[in-house]
Amino acid sequence: MRSKQAVVGQGAVADRGRRQFVIRMASVAAVMGSSGVLSACGGGGSALGGEMAAFNYGVASGDPQADRVILWTHAKTSSEQAVPLVWQMAADASFATLVATGTTSATVDSGFTAKVDATGLSANTEYLYRFVAPNNSVSPVGRTRTLPVGNVAEVKLAVFSCSDYPAGYFNAYDAATASGAQVALHLGDYIYEYKDGVYPPAASAVAARVSAPANEIVTLADYRARHALHKADPYAKALHARMPMIAIWDDHEFANNAWMDGAENHNPLTQGGWAARKAIASRVYHEWMPIRSPDPANLLKIYRSFDFGNLLSLHMLDTRIIGREQQPDRKIDAQGRDVADPAFLPYAFARGRHMMGSTQQAWLDTQMDASKATWQILGNQTVMARIVLPASVLAANLSAAAVTAYLTAKGTPAALRTSAQNDLLDPAKNPKISYNFDSWEGYPDVREQLFASAARQKAAGKKFAVLSGDSHNAWFNKLTLRDGTQVGAEFAGMSVTSSGFEGAFPPALFPPATLAGTIKALVDDIAYIDTARRGYMLITVTPAQVKGEYVYVSSVTASSYTTAVDTLSYAG
Repeated sequence: MRSKQAVVGQGAVADRGRRQFVIRMASVAAVMGSSGVLSACGGGGSALGGEMAAFNYGVASGDPQADRVILWTHAKTSSEQAVPLVWQMAADASFATLVATGTTSATVDSGFTAKVDATGLSANTEYLYRFVAPNNSVSPVGRTRTLPVGNVAEVKLAVFSCSDYPAGYFNAYDAATASGAQVALHLGDYIYEYKDGVYPPAASAVAARVSAPANEIVTLADYRARHALHKADPYAKALHARMPMIAIWDDHEFANNAWMDGAENHNPLTQGGWAARKAIASRVYHEWMPIRSPDPANLLKIYRSFDFGNLLSLHMLDTRIIGREQQPDRKIDAQGRDVADPAFLPYAFARGRHMMGSTQQAWLDTQMDASKATWQILGNQTVMARIVLPASVLAANLSAAAVTAYLTAKGTPAALRTSAQNDLLDPAKNPKISYNFDSWEGYPDVREQLFASAARQKAAGKKFAVLSGDSHNAWFNKLTLRDGTQVGAEFAGMSVTSSGFEGAFPPALFPPATLAGTIKALVDDIAYIDTARRGYMLITVTPAQVKGEYVYVSSVTASSYTTAVDTLSYAG
């Protein structure tokens, strides 16, 4: 089903100020009401030489389980001295009775970030938390929650991807803080690696949003500074303080169109070896994100699962770094042969490329087979559905003439078609080819294996859905085997700020409704697409269905906005 409604956004400057005021006052009141807390950190002004520690990037929590959750902050003085911290969790803002507490420190080795795994918690419970440093230094107060167990009636997830800082304000983050979501998911491109003025081009960037550092990030200091830029954003801080986040990386946390052994946006002659850059990027991601490291000895391994009682098993995948072989390229040689050249076809349909790696694939199969939950849901970076277009249309760069010719042939009764129209519909003469080989379309065999696993889950009485990011556009797609059997549905979200198809197809020349209608007519497995708006997805899971509310913000170039919602659902 599909419905629309317009609602007032939460992005007014006054409202933002109110939220920050409440968060800060809760922190101050909690500290003033506690006794003996500061001395536990060293006390007396001696530990930091009398200087207060600054918590400039707020607090965050993530990777909740039924009995634990990751807590994160950044604490620093003007020196390189380590900052000792006490972390505290309570059931109310007074922090009068602590349910959990411990010590940690923010050190130069971790870029002055601090992360702890708070254990021994109760399931399906909301907690407040904070960090306290010497000299009356206190962090903002954050709110987090643990996962439920047993029979669960409903789970709400706020799903994000592609938050490019210079492209606009993170209004989607702000809108989600009032959404009622219990957990945030970020499906990748939490940061972007580009030099300022490259993406988006300087002419398209929002004047108040300047990348730091200005250069393309390559070094340890560079990656830390870029993560800090995003964490300092007031809407990002408010979102992290409001709910736990489960995050996975995509390519821009490393470099554009990354794969195991390289990236389109990496030049080893000027930027050093890819392995070194990859190690730096993954290290900083683990420092700055509230993520539990499944294998501290191998920070490139981040795929993991989360169980929301018997309702939902969420499997977060890494389809980018740990097992992906190099993706195909539309231009295959110096002559630029592509879909217009017959030599392109064997290349386009090459079999056997790995997307996740055999180890991760086996892990996923085991996780889904063992799960007792009604829904098996994947958190995944790139669009998974069969988004393929006729070669005649791709070769003509989606020209109106090529699109019209194909759709006219498709709509003409077989007995009335001309020979030219029959040729257009003949898959041997006019095959359908992916518009984006960086997505799952570049890895068709692995996708078929995954869908076969989904079909096996369906036969066992489980339901299957996928949450995807990366494309910057909003999609609701059928997931089908090669024989056309549907095994699940894909809710693929629009970006937080990064431009979508409207960047390539200006709305003044290609009205979004017309463009969306054309793409739907060309691609059988697309049920819904929006090509021009930014925002996030609010995913509500019940035993009966997965409901996806595509929440669009009216603007990313101003910090005030309204929202509009399109709603679709899948019953499995």
